[in-house]
Amino acid sequence: MKVMGIVGWSGSGKTSLLVQVLPLLRARGLRVSTMKHAHHRFDVDRPGKDSFQHREAGASEVLVVTSSRWVLMHESREEPEPSIESLIQRMTPVDLLLIEGFKTHPHPKLEIHRKSEGRPLLCPGDPDIVAVATDQPLPDLALPQLDLNDPAAIADFILAHTGLA
Repeated sequence: MKVMGIVGWSGSGKTSLLVQVLPLLRARGLRVSTMKHAHHRFDVDRPGKDSFQHREAGASEVLVVTSSRWVLMHESREEPEPSIESLIQRMTPVDLLLIEGFKTHPHPKLEIHRKSEGRPLLCPGDPDIVAVATDQPLPDLALPQLDLNDPAAIADFILAHTGLA
């Protein structure tokens, strides 16, 4: 399974880009999955639902199944956050896994940078960033620069870099 990360500061447009590139990759016949790292507590479940009650009662995992999807919720409780490697092993193998976030993990990454946000580039401190998708040209940057507003070119770059082209 090939892996490509999408990293950048909060509000840079990582999710917006990912949801534009994903259908382009799917249209080329690739099976693509995504993984997203959240820095805040979140819940896909709601109080009052049976699955919520199962977790609140102490279940380590709850699997909810319908005819159109299934979701496995794992309660970490006192466990540390799992490693990205262990999470990838839990995923069904596909052609390409796009990972949003997990900035510090060593895997190939595309940095999303909006000069207008006034935030520094991540790539000088991260040798795993292989290119920067930006809204304005960045002089003196040795890495490939991609137009943030051209998702097709970004999809092409991801395919070429991962060897899926």
